[in-house]
Amino acid sequence: MSGGEVLRLAGIVRESIVDGPGIRFTVFCQGCPHGCPGCHNPETHDFKGGSDCSVDRLMEEIDKDPILSGVTFSGGEPFCQAEAFENMGRKVKDRGLSLTVFSGFTYEELMKMAEKDIHVKGLLELTDLLIDGPFEESLRDLTLQFRGSSNQRLIDMNRTRESGDIVIWEQDTGVRH
Repeated sequence: MSGGEVLRLAGIVRESIVDGPGIRFTVFCQGCPHGCPGCHNPETHDFKGGSDCSVDRLMEEIDKDPILSGVTFSGGEPFCQAEAFENMGRKVKDRGLSLTVFSGFTYEELMKMAEKDIHVKGLLELTDLLIDGPFEESLRDLTLQFRGSSNQRLIDMNRTRESGDIVIWEQDTGVRH
């Protein structure tokens, strides 16, 4: 199998309500270069940890659950496996599900990466809601929706692409497919 067909995973949560809007199938990838102090998922940092799983196997699990609103890619750092996550993201969108992606990179950093990596670009183009930026322990706030520190943004990627400027997601507007 090629790099676009297999993900290195730390784990999954079949029905999450804390990893984006609605009921979500969350995929936690293995491997993260950020090493944020106080990280919620430090066990995902080692790129050699976790286990391999095919994108098709994950999609079979997603297809079993008719109540899902969408899928979330979390980490670790999903953009370190951009080819496979882009492949999976296309399959998620083909099923009419929304896609939320967590990244320790900022939107601006990802846009620079996308200039050189077609898979980063492709994954960004598929993303409905991007939760960006590293976790900053000094800005930790347990009252924030879907994120751990106040520097992290909830970016409505559909509206951002339409306007050309970053548009912050608001719950009452929802994430459009």
